[in-house]
Amino acid sequence: MALKMRKNKSPQPPAPCLLTECMQVIAGAWAPNIIWCLRAGPRRFSELRADIPPVSAKVLSARLKELEERDVIVRHVRPTSPPSVEYELTEIGQELIPALEGIVRVGHKLKIRSGYYPSEAEADANLAQALEPA
Repeated sequence: MALKMRKNKSPQPPAPCLLTECMQVIAGAWAPNIIWCLRAGPRRFSELRADIPPVSAKVLSARLKELEERDVIVRHVRPTSPPSVEYELTEIGQELIPALEGIVRVGHKLKIRSGYYPSEAEADANLAQALEPA
């Protein structure tokens, strides 16, 4: 016997779906990490590679281009010898920081629930450090 389909009681998102729109901006492997690393100010490519050790240069380069196309970051070519490039959050990129901080808080709660931290004090210290501007 098939189960009866229940009606969804959540209000429908406005069209076009604003949640989907925002999630598309930060979509892609490492995109939220890149935005997170840029929250304290401009960073060069090599600095971002050091900030996010697991990311490959190829993926980082692709993600930076995508975030630039989505107007989340801006790329500055500095007139040095040799030329250097810095990446910085745009106004829209800055507006994503509170959303990412919320995601970090939820991740923190999930880690506590899983028993990742040996003590509540260590868990709180870790969260405070994560949310502290670099």
